[in-house]
Amino acid sequence: MKAMILAAGRGERMRPLTDHTPKPLLKVGGQSLIVWHLQRLAQAGFKQIVINHAHLGSQIELALGNGAQWGLSIQYSPEQTALETAGGIAYAMHLLCKEDADAPFLVVNGDIFTEIDFAQLSIAENKLAHLVLVNNPPQHPAGDFAIADQLLNGIGVLSDSAQPRYTFSGVGLYRPALFASITAGHSAKLAPLLRDAMARKQASAQHYTGIWHDIGTPQRLNELDEWLNQHACK
Repeated sequence: MKAMILAAGRGERMRPLTDHTPKPLLKVGGQSLIVWHLQRLAQAGFKQIVINHAHLGSQIELALGNGAQWGLSIQYSPEQTALETAGGIAYAMHLLCKEDADAPFLVVNGDIFTEIDFAQLSIAENKLAHLVLVNNPPQHPAGDFAIADQLLNGIGVLSDSAQPRYTFSGVGLYRPALFASITAGHSAKLAPLLRDAMARKQASAQHYTGIWHDIGTPQRLNELDEWLNQHACK
């Protein structure tokens, strides 16, 4: 399975830090946010990674190269302007599905920090999307989605109406068919596609209660950096 890291966002709330540095290259615990992902993807057995970028994207390519230092093969999907989550994924589909047009793939937001075990994630044959949900952080108390008909392993049907509601972690597995309606190069959001899949019972989810941080502001970046330095988290 291939993995994609979303790294095209401008990071407006992180300014002025992101005026000269792309958000995924901001450092916590001594290394860039995106490097934490690359290390954990390699540990989980992933080999082929796709990274999209727009704002200051050349810096990302220069910093990460071809991925060989992590035992990975990185390909880049440059965007002239950021195409939103679904648009960026659709634009990179020729890289994600070059060998198998129907193969599912993992997508990870470049501006989160998490210890989710990527090797343990899976998507059922009859699903188009599988999301990892987390407890609602203070900045997003209302959450995004819920899990209905939850099974013993914690996986259930993704719901927009059940309770309790959790926050989407920015980690998900998808099948190419989810993005079939998007024209490559067009901007598109992910939520409408997920809600269409939910309506057809083609989306699942699981609840993760481990370490997860959304790095949306300089304050949260500093707090995570301090925490990592104290705990020497690897």
